[in-house]
Amino acid sequence: MPTQLDQALDQIVAVLTSEGQPFMTVPFERGGVEMPAFAAAPPTMAHYFAHFCTQSEHKDAVFLVDGDVRLTFAEVYAAAVCVAQSLGTDHGVQKGDRIGLAARNSANWMILELGILMAGGCATLINGFWSGEELAYGINLAECKIVFADAGRAKRMEGLDHCAEVVLFDHGGAPSEGLANVWAAPTEGEPSVAMKMLGERGPDDLATILYTSGSTGNSKGAYSDHRGVVHGVMSYVSQSAMSKVYMEGQGEDLSGQPSALVAVPLFHVTGEVPLFLQSSAIGRKLVLMPKWDAEEAMRLMEAEGVTYFVGVPLMSFEMASHPNRGNYDLSSCKSFAAGGSPRPVEHVNKIKESFPGGFPLLGYGLTETNAVGCGNFNENYLAKPGSTGTASRPMVDLAILDDDGNKMPNGSVGEVCIRSTANFLGYWKNEEATRDAFTDDMYFRTGDLGYLDEDDYLFIVDRKKDIIIRGGENISCIEVEDAIYAHADIAECSVFGLPDERFVEVPAAVILTKDGRDAVTPAALREFLLTNTAPFKVPLEEHIFVVNETLPRLGTQKVDKKTLREQYTKQLAAA
Repeated sequence: MPTQLDQALDQIVAVLTSEGQPFMTVPFERGGVEMPAFAAAPPTMAHYFAHFCTQSEHKDAVFLVDGDVRLTFAEVYAAAVCVAQSLGTDHGVQKGDRIGLAARNSANWMILELGILMAGGCATLINGFWSGEELAYGINLAECKIVFADAGRAKRMEGLDHCAEVVLFDHGGAPSEGLANVWAAPTEGEPSVAMKMLGERGPDDLATILYTSGSTGNSKGAYSDHRGVVHGVMSYVSQSAMSKVYMEGQGEDLSGQPSALVAVPLFHVTGEVPLFLQSSAIGRKLVLMPKWDAEEAMRLMEAEGVTYFVGVPLMSFEMASHPNRGNYDLSSCKSFAAGGSPRPVEHVNKIKESFPGGFPLLGYGLTETNAVGCGNFNENYLAKPGSTGTASRPMVDLAILDDDGNKMPNGSVGEVCIRSTANFLGYWKNEEATRDAFTDDMYFRTGDLGYLDEDDYLFIVDRKKDIIIRGGENISCIEVEDAIYAHADIAECSVFGLPDERFVEVPAAVILTKDGRDAVTPAALREFLLTNTAPFKVPLEEHIFVVNETLPRLGTQKVDKKTLREQYTKQLAAA
């Protein structure tokens, strides 16, 4: 049965998407299939920035807080104009040139992305956690003309063969200083490069390349046109507007400036689209922290009046369970969002208990969908903590398909597939992977297995390609991980398959015990699991590995199962 919140949101969606309203939709055809597009969407991200950063009511409000640096929306836009000017006049950037960004988060990183898009380039967001060889791989794959790198990433690439000119920039200080190598003030009395490009760019032009996690092989470059990125951003703007209408209807005072902590990588789609790019439209202040630390996060959230937090699931849980949690007033924060992986139910309850004035949220989107997909909010999330929520309206057409592309009834497990105007166009220089990614009727195949319940709430079961097949029996990694997380002493775990002569593949688990707890032994964990988990799903003692450090993660902050699998396969082979 639809909840009260669902019914309220249904009414709000109906109003805001009706004729003449801000989020009215019109038909758009891609691949012979008609899908909704926002009628009022700007043609490109450059037009989007020009409007929301300079012409809106919040142009003089603070946009970026990065240490001692505080920049308004108008100041950020003016800095990006200077970057675009230099790219066009000093660096010879042409429309569609791939321009790489390889660095940690900073205000200057964000100004660079804006400047690249405003100059007509394709912002190619390279994983800042990659090794030098991986950085070179990403540069060469996208055929970058230039890559902007901070000192750390530039050093990693020294002596490696790649096709790009490396241009250094610094974090901190005034943008004109840190970005001195790509800074040129427009000539007075003449239109700037950014202004000229507004008339030369359209929705079909190349906008971004983001890299996939590489969880099932080499990372791929997912490219999008401006239409896709704009609609990804506007989908989130519409969700924020609907949430605002609902919360104000509940008596919440939302008259102050919204603010968010930037604790996720900007090269990841969650950091780029719903967090960074959306903020220009909703006037949201962004507070950056260079490296994750739960107590520092709480200090910044209190000092800056942060209203919204998003991170990987473990981040909000670390704050909720931190021994110094009571030292910080986080009452301003109403939303504790997560993405990348589902939260254990324990985490959901702990967050609500620790932050009674706020709610945990969970989003589901992918690099290939420009982060657009599903969301589970507030009371609905507490009621169904195992679900990623319902499809984001009015943009998303969500379907569960079988291997032949047929829609499956609610309750049946199949591949989660998403169709929207926000979807990417394909994988750069990989036509085969692009063909395999889409059905004939333009659904993107996520590679996730899941089902819709009777209320159309999506439940993810596992990665399609990450199922362990033990002697013909399918084992869901998520199911076993959930069973492990039910143990009170487990902080992190990851389940994956290892090769086996008898069964071809068997389950294995890596576990990290919570701080202050005695290490959980493989024997004790196996005994615990056997009480409520089928024996064939439970790893043997020799396939349970206890570690004392946080599990390795990809740039998307998902656990790097590929690396873990390779590491422990070698370890067992050498034993």
